[in-house]
Amino acid sequence: MILEGIRVLDFTQYLAGPGVTRLMAELGAEIVKIEQAPGGDPSRLLPFVKDGRSGFFVQQNRGKQSVCIDYAHPDSRALILDLVRHCDVAIENFGPGVMQKRGLEYADLAARNPRLVMASVSAFGRDSPLAHKTGYDWIVQAYSGLMHMTGPRDGTPHPVGMSIADGISAVNAYGAVMTALFHRERSGRGQYLDLSMVDAIFQLHDVNVQGPSLAPGFTPSRMGAHHQLACPMGIFKAPEGYIVIMALDLQWKNVCAALGRPELEHDPRFVGQVNRAKHEDVLVPLIEEWLASFPTNAEALACLERHRVPAGPVLSPLDALEEEYFAARGTIRTTRDPILGELRIPGFPFRFSDQPELPDLVAPLLGEHNEAVLGRVLGYDAERLAALGAAGVLVKGER
Repeated sequence: MILEGIRVLDFTQYLAGPGVTRLMAELGAEIVKIEQAPGGDPSRLLPFVKDGRSGFFVQQNRGKQSVCIDYAHPDSRALILDLVRHCDVAIENFGPGVMQKRGLEYADLAARNPRLVMASVSAFGRDSPLAHKTGYDWIVQAYSGLMHMTGPRDGTPHPVGMSIADGISAVNAYGAVMTALFHRERSGRGQYLDLSMVDAIFQLHDVNVQGPSLAPGFTPSRMGAHHQLACPMGIFKAPEGYIVIMALDLQWKNVCAALGRPELEHDPRFVGQVNRAKHEDVLVPLIEEWLASFPTNAEALACLERHRVPAGPVLSPLDALEEEYFAARGTIRTTRDPILGELRIPGFPFRFSDQPELPDLVAPLLGEHNEAVLGRVLGYDAERLAALGAAGVLVKGER
């Protein structure tokens, strides 16, 4: 496995942080998930829950080892610092000031292990005027301008229908950690990574930031179902729901051929993307009328494909579960959990030519690996482990 031999001290919870270590676990890294007693990662209670076990938690924490520690106990910090000496990476996404309060900031950890790569994932970054603020996915979507750009053209701002800020921040952080590990191979030095979720989303703006610099008067605004600068480029009513058509200037001729209306290619209203966008109120109904002539979406899409017009169906998540593409790519994967049973989850997003087939990993019970990790990594014997359990430093749960 690509990351075999890399040990990660994982202080994360919910989604943005666990998403980083989830990717690393899939590639063979050893993830030691430090959970806070008494309940551990709060995502253990997030929907959907069956027999006290959360599918949300299972999806993000497969292949990790759980060590549950009572941070309030005076011996907990020394135990964690002992573990730090034997780790390559530490990742946390606590609220502002939590790691500082616990004496577990980067300076504290690096003093024990100068080769450590530590990443903090937070809404506004640890070094910023808003570092004191707590923020979650929708707050990040709002502050980054993403929410302003999403929703009906003349309606209210909308959030994206999944935790996109958490997810993209996790992938960003994963890339940063991998880069820092590569740098460590060259320099021998670890370093601290301050990763802001707002920064991760803001850098996705393609024209909204640079546009006003080059086109005075341009105001980024919600597009709704159709692009404000190009047409046909949007969501179209089709025989069975909706399809997306994205035709650039080079493909306009192909669109006209598919519609059986070659004369539209040189119609003054439709020459160039700007003109077509201005006359969207004419062009969109024309295309939707043509789409309505097909019995099914598949037949309409096949016609567009024959004419080399980029298009695709608007699938619901349930539609995607039955789509051949997702099964063939492993984008949807069936895993087996000892409590939940068979569970379908999103697959691994990276494909490597030199990487063994991914193992079927299992998410840990709370504190399941207390003894195994501390015995193997720190050499604690059974008597010492029993004493830590009796003192309440180490905690276990049934789920």
